[in-house]
Amino acid sequence: MQPPIQSSDGHEFYRAAIGVLRAASLDFLVGGAFALRVYAGIKRDTKDFDLLVRPQDIERMLTAFRSAGFHAELTFPHWLAKVRHGSHFIDLIFRSGNGLCDVDDEWFEYARETDVLGIPLPVCPPEEMLWQKAYIMERERFDGADVQHLLRSCGRLMDWQRLLRRFGPDWQVLFSHLVLFTYVYPGEQKTVPQWVMDGMVAKLRSEAAAEAGHLCRGTLLSRLQYLDDVEQWGYADARTARDVRISAAELRDWTLEARKQAKHAFMEAAAKETPASILNGKA
Repeated sequence: MQPPIQSSDGHEFYRAAIGVLRAASLDFLVGGAFALRVYAGIKRDTKDFDLLVRPQDIERMLTAFRSAGFHAELTFPHWLAKVRHGSHFIDLIFRSGNGLCDVDDEWFEYARETDVLGIPLPVCPPEEMLWQKAYIMERERFDGADVQHLLRSCGRLMDWQRLLRRFGPDWQVLFSHLVLFTYVYPGEQKTVPQWVMDGMVAKLRSEAAAEAGHLCRGTLLSRLQYLDDVEQWGYADARTARDVRISAAELRDWTLEARKQAKHAFMEAAAKETPASILNGKA
């Protein structure tokens, strides 16, 4: 039995879901498009509502939502659950799809409370938001522009020591976005502290001659675009070669779903093509 929700824009559903979590004393942080609007002023139409939650809380959350009459499922056991109502849904995110970026206590320690949906809610810190988005470099989705906008709007006040610690051995991912920032906003370069850039340039030089073995870390950035590297060309998959929170079975299911989605998107695009446009494309 579905809860009696009348609004068609999803906001009533989101507020009802927040009520469920608060009644169960379960912590959450607002992320996604709503958080991006708070920090960067970017308005984006969306049918989903992203909540960042601790991994250890996810089962209790699903139980609470089901008891309240919502459809709730653990969509991908290594990072994501969903709560649905009609065409709208809530993503319960407890780490990234690549098995990194666990939502831990620091997310909540540095959260900022602001008005969302007409009520005061905790919003995930811009540092952790940037950390998650920096890895999303799929063919159909690249969050680099979001990273640039977060840097532009929040960079001067960011905790750079914490951000560097978050990226750890993947510091080059952050560095790549910072280099792009100097191109996108040539007049905003003081936004990123000079010591951050100098340190990364020095590290890049010192590690240039280091031998990392036959390893591909591209799979941490895209779940499909580097599969030839690890399946055909003999590279070790970074998701299995280091401490990443994803099992072999979860990795198989995650990749299979990505292939299904890619095939579906291709078929949809092909169905929209007219014979003339197909001919012109071949010309």
